[in-house]
Amino acid sequence: MKDFATAAKTTTSALRDLFPATPLLKNAYLSERFGADIWLKREDLSPVRSYKLRGAFNAMRKVRTEKPDQMDFVCASAGNHAQGMAFVCAHFGVRGRIYMPVTTPEQKVLKTRTFGGDAVEIVLEGDFFDETQSAAKAYCDEVGAHFLSPFDDPDVIEGQASVAVEMIDQLGRAPDHLVLPVGGGGLSSGMLSYLRAVGAETHTTLVEPAGGPSLTAALKIGAPQTIEITDTFVDGAAVARIGDRNFEVLRSVSPRDVLIAPENRICVTIQEMLNLEGVVLEPAGALSINVLEDLRDQIAGKTVVCVTSGGNFDFERLPEVKERAQKWQGLKKYFILRLPQRPGALRDFLDMLGDDDNITRFEYLKKNSRNFGSVLIGIESQRAGSFPELEERVASRGFGFRDITDDQILADFLI
Repeated sequence: MKDFATAAKTTTSALRDLFPATPLLKNAYLSERFGADIWLKREDLSPVRSYKLRGAFNAMRKVRTEKPDQMDFVCASAGNHAQGMAFVCAHFGVRGRIYMPVTTPEQKVLKTRTFGGDAVEIVLEGDFFDETQSAAKAYCDEVGAHFLSPFDDPDVIEGQASVAVEMIDQLGRAPDHLVLPVGGGGLSSGMLSYLRAVGAETHTTLVEPAGGPSLTAALKIGAPQTIEITDTFVDGAAVARIGDRNFEVLRSVSPRDVLIAPENRICVTIQEMLNLEGVVLEPAGALSINVLEDLRDQIAGKTVVCVTSGGNFDFERLPEVKERAQKWQGLKKYFILRLPQRPGALRDFLDMLGDDDNITRFEYLKKNSRNFGSVLIGIESQRAGSFPELEERVASRGFGFRDITDDQILADFLI
């Protein structure tokens, strides 16, 4: 383990040719709110706004040292790994070929191209990531290029460990409690490996999105398994299968120290950090902060570091973030209203709305041969308690009123 610590420190020193250490900043708002000394390791402030270029840099540096003639590198990614790969390709002056799914938003393609410039070629192939990755690996076999894995690679793991090296150097000691996100496992396995190597007595909590808890699934059976991704909102951490090498490090983690963060609740954190602190976080970058409420009793009075792993947030997603946050807070709901087809029925319903209620969606199709018609209605409120009161008033007047906010099938189809 001492060898790993030495290698991680060497990597951290080498990284200074690429960018300065990301800040470790005490957050007064969170510290006061949770009664703890809370620091944020701001990986969202790296040159590519995520930690991913650390592992990409180290893996490419190692390959170039062992094989100086290796000039062709390939990866498959629609997000932060692609941008990190592009950045280091330009740094080392090598040729990069980055495969992205055809469905990748143009904003991500443009950012990757900006970081890589003439050093990279972007190939859009495959509707799903598995197809994209298969195409990338097939190309590597064909031309002898090096495939740069996003997380399941010992050199990538070693590179991500540099976050822990910097954290301890900046804090002056290891924190009492560390909170960090888990996707494929590159960051978590790297940081935990370093903490173990230096004998740090740090309690670590790992966080996964509810829509893709691959570590939780692996811990249940003692081996990585492929799971179904039920929500892709946390695209930086919703991974269908944790890496094999990463799990070898993480298999000893207690399931009690792996928390699940609901996507809608993550949206509340994104909004709060943006509005109150001016910090822009992508969904995966907000995971560590999101579970602080769950850890309130454990962290009281302690020194806590949360790794904000990325800040590549597309502001076109803000309306979705706002709506999901409101749903979690009980401030927005969608209903199917069974409205009598008689004059004045709509006015009767509107009179039932409270002073805090506001209609944001209304779709009605009159049925000439029926006594009732169905209305899709969206309602926002300034206080969560108004909805039970509204439902009680509607029921007492005999109107059919069905809450479909959490009915995923109906909501996806109608909303």
